[in-house]
Amino acid sequence: MIVFVSRLTPRTLRGRLSLVALTTAAFLMVILTVVFNAVVRQHLQHQADDELRTRAAAVATTVDTGPHGVRVLETSNDALLDTNVWIYAGTRLLERPPSAPASSPVTRAAGRLAARGGPHCATLDSRAPVRLCSQPVSGGTSDATVVAALDLSPYRSSADTMLLASLTLDAVMLACTYALTRLAVGRALRPVRTMTDQATQWSAVASTERFGRGERPTELARLGASLDALLDRIRAVLRHEQQLTRELSHELRTPLSRIIAELDWWRARPRSEADTQTTHAAIADAAQCMRTICDTLLDDARDSASAVPGTAEVLPTLRRLTEHLDLPGHVKVLISGTEPHLEAGVPPALLERIISPLLENAVRYARSRVTVLAGRQPDGVRIDVTDDGPGVPPSFAGQLFHPGRRTAPGDGHGGAGLGLPLARRLARSAGGEVNYDPQHTPGAGFAVSLPAG
Repeated sequence: MIVFVSRLTPRTLRGRLSLVALTTAAFLMVILTVVFNAVVRQHLQHQADDELRTRAAAVATTVDTGPHGVRVLETSNDALLDTNVWIYAGTRLLERPPSAPASSPVTRAAGRLAARGGPHCATLDSRAPVRLCSQPVSGGTSDATVVAALDLSPYRSSADTMLLASLTLDAVMLACTYALTRLAVGRALRPVRTMTDQATQWSAVASTERFGRGERPTELARLGASLDALLDRIRAVLRHEQQLTRELSHELRTPLSRIIAELDWWRARPRSEADTQTTHAAIADAAQCMRTICDTLLDDARDSASAVPGTAEVLPTLRRLTEHLDLPGHVKVLISGTEPHLEAGVPPALLERIISPLLENAVRYARSRVTVLAGRQPDGVRIDVTDDGPGVPPSFAGQLFHPGRRTAPGDGHGGAGLGLPLARRLARSAGGEVNYDPQHTPGAGFAVSLPAG
């Protein structure tokens, strides 16, 4: 049954809204039709009762209820007044219509009304519906009752005609409601269909066109804003993908060239066991460098794609990050802040990704101490990471944030020269910046600026 109903349910929003409108209109029209026809039938019955009481009252004027008994007076229009009229003295029948024998159902029904006394009405449903009303004759000493009858067939025919007309009108109204609803919903959804097609086209070609606010209804303006945000996100993902591809191809070119050169040198002529081991070590070192480059770039791409707006408490995040550092025994990390509850307008995970390369570099080159100071500045939050190591040579300061560049590649420290560029890129993506402070001595100093939370 559920499967059958689901198959009958329209699949389009236009069809479903039209069905809802049709169902609602049908429900209301059924109620109105029932109420209207009930009122019409009741009104027609009241009209019939009024006519019967008028006729009974007219006949009652011809009945004498004096002390000598009940007598029916003869009048000039006797035949007209006596049509479908019964006159009773108490329960005794004095007069009846010629067309209604004493044993007929109508005459028996008239006798029952006369026996009840007082003004009453009843309906006799036989081969033809008949309405009967009794009217007591007042003003005399004897009891007399006049009962008048009326054929209800014309009245019921009128009621049935009204019902048929109502049903026909309901069907026409429902058809118009369904057609107009489909037309109105189709016209209302046309901009949505157009916006959907445009969004699909723009997302496929990474277009910079957007819907903007424009002159649209509130609902469509909100839909346009949502689609703009989605298109911006798709474009950002594509941009990150292209950037990752470029960086991978650029950064992997050097270790790959080194591996190829080592293999070409090793195959150029027979080598000794020591030469072979040297070649293997060089290839292994280049492969490890490639792995580091891939891990770093992929981590950056993954974190950038999942970054969402948020806030992070700066000092707890820095302390948690310090706990996971592999600190040499001679190096200590000091964390302090100008305010106890300082918040940055970035998620905690993004804050860790920005600060982590700076801390790792500081710990790697520090002689004894790394200092992290967090404070507020007019346009956000500032975090200074400094160490007391040898510092950055002035000739290399301009290349600090170039991917793959290192001060001294043969200094025995690991790294692929990608940490600082990634830190700056992540900070900029959040509306911040990472800068090198050449005034700090001794050692190196970096300043991270982020929006306030």
